[in-house]
Amino acid sequence: MPAGNQPRFLITRLSAIGDCVLTMPLACALRDAFPRAWIGWVVEKGGATLLDGHPAVDEVIVSPKGVLSSPTKLWKFRQELQAHRPDIALDPQGLLKSSVLAWLSGAKRRIGFKPPMGRERSHWFNNDLVECTERHVVHRYRQLLTAFEVEPTPVRFDVPRPQQNQRSIAAWLYSQNLADKPLALINPGAGWDSKLWPAERYAAVARHLESEHDLRTVVVWSGERERIWARQIVAEAGGAATLAPNTSLPDLAALARCASLFVGSDTGPLHLAAAVGTPCVGVYGPTDPADCGPFGTMHRTVQSFLQTGSSRERRAAENKAMQAVGVEQVTAACAEVLQQKRPQRQPVAA
Repeated sequence: MPAGNQPRFLITRLSAIGDCVLTMPLACALRDAFPRAWIGWVVEKGGATLLDGHPAVDEVIVSPKGVLSSPTKLWKFRQELQAHRPDIALDPQGLLKSSVLAWLSGAKRRIGFKPPMGRERSHWFNNDLVECTERHVVHRYRQLLTAFEVEPTPVRFDVPRPQQNQRSIAAWLYSQNLADKPLALINPGAGWDSKLWPAERYAAVARHLESEHDLRTVVVWSGERERIWARQIVAEAGGAATLAPNTSLPDLAALARCASLFVGSDTGPLHLAAAVGTPCVGVYGPTDPADCGPFGTMHRTVQSFLQTGSSRERRAAENKAMQAVGVEQVTAACAEVLQQKRPQRQPVAA
């Protein structure tokens, strides 16, 4: 691409939350390579709150729910996408829905992955196909930049820091007498049932973190089902844990910035915590941490065995691989992470 050319880019990464977080380094590298370009990001409603205000993204475009199943919605959204006049679309998601929206945007050049990384016939709609040779998804997504003659800059996430969320979390920490205490976060939820680790084991981890590391645990949750598990953890932690309030994704990012450790399975909150610089311990079963572990060298993952099968089979499987992970394995990983030089806790301003 000629030097000085600043085209209009459109990223089509619609879901899930963790994958949206792991796509942020692609947007950052694209911004570094084309500092004056317009960069839009098509995303579903859940991820939009996390992307609002991202320094690499000029506009967050929310894809309507069920857009591909409604001709009326699809036609209207096509007009909205084309109004942005994108020249180049990048499809890190590699699915039919993301590639179709790239095609409908009117972008003449649509960069995606060759199969098998490009799935569900996405290669029918993307016309500039990159062969994926990287293992971790952060590096995979950034590999789309090989379609340009640019040198990617070091990985960074640049997760936005809305002041109102920082203030609300600070106020809550003060209300719980936690503002000056070292904290750990535990998240019991997961997008797949096969990724769930038992609540009573998380409670045991919370007790260990207080007795051995003087860390008070805050248990975060989303939705009623996770709230029930979170309350169980708090009840069984023997005073070592506190239930978090209902948090938005920007709230969760603000809370994670105040923590010395995050413990959870392969899900959005884990990747968000890693992205804001919180040391993490990931509990893994049906997914491979080499592909989707928390990004960075400060983190640790625990896995007894990798549950095999297609993505659909692993999603629907019993969580035997997670059940095989013991409390002692997780607490040992926590100790290893905490033995590192801890990042300085970011000050809490009420």
